[in-house]
Amino acid sequence: MSRIGRLAIPIPAGVTVDVEGSHVAVSGPKGKLERDLSPHLRIVKDDGVLRVERPNDEKKSRELHGLTRTLLNNMVIGVTEGFRKPLEITGVGYRAQMVGKKLQLNLGYSHPIEIDPPAGISFDIETPIKLAVVGIDKELVGHIAARIRATRKPEPYKGKGVRYAGEFIRRKAGKAGKIGGKK
Repeated sequence: MSRIGRLAIPIPAGVTVDVEGSHVAVSGPKGKLERDLSPHLRIVKDDGVLRVERPNDEKKSRELHGLTRTLLNNMVIGVTEGFRKPLEITGVGYRAQMVGKKLQLNLGYSHPIEIDPPAGISFDIETPIKLAVVGIDKELVGHIAARIRATRKPEPYKGKGVRYAGEFIRRKAGKAGKIGGKK
């Protein structure tokens, strides 16, 4: 039995979960999320708890058991608390700012990069070098944060670029220089 898949998901007060076959809709104080899950598994709702049950021990069912439970749990957490992915910008003159609803990044290119947030996503700028992607869908928050990071990945010599908060960048030594000289 999957250690993650067998755990029950508590449904907090103010959250409604509608299960129709393999389609699940979760709504709460922050918004509403819908998702089609695998028809191989059953989602059971009783006594304020969600459980994912698998019909047999076939490989496909075992693979999807923990995944389905985690996706459901992320939906419940998203509509109650939401998700936040912090990013840091390192480099001289590199900064982020909001222009209307768009995020504008100056990352050393000849032009600023503008990123338009999709529905359900917002950007939170604490300082010009610290920002966060905020939303209720964990998958979408991570995807947008990865797109922002991909605009200028941290380089290994000086560490300049966009990185996740707390991300460790392995540094390289760079040029060693000449020893001795020409004779």
